[in-house]
Amino acid sequence: MQRIVLDTNCLLMSLPRISPFRTIWDMFLKGQFILCVSTEIIEEYSEIISKKTTSEIANNVIATILNAHNTALVTPYFRFNLIQNDKDDNKFVDCCIAANAKYIVSNDRHFDILKQIEFPHVNVISAKEFSDSCL
Repeated sequence: MQRIVLDTNCLLMSLPRISPFRTIWDMFLKGQFILCVSTEIIEEYSEIISKKTTSEIANNVIATILNAHNTALVTPYFRFNLIQNDKDDNKFVDCCIAANAKYIVSNDRHFDILKQIEFPHVNVISAKEFSDSCL
């Protein structure tokens, strides 16, 4: 089963039932991939979902993620600092490397720099590419 890291913006886009990216959340709920997260990622998920929706929705999403059998809680022990334009995005890169995930699912252009870095190699795929590949 493939292991992925899901950027916060893609998680948020996948939650509404009418979203074209709802497939991603539904695939997670069905256990079709392993979602790799770190404590820092979970904290960001909670903060952003609370701001964009409600704290109740955020709590439910976080509880669902943490209690799912296909969630891998990862502790990165090294900070690669590969993204300079938005250092906050490095938590996703570090998690991806530590989890040996296939890729990061993100629509954030800051991750494009990873295509130029040979080591450590980190693949990035857009939410559309990921949801299309899993249909």
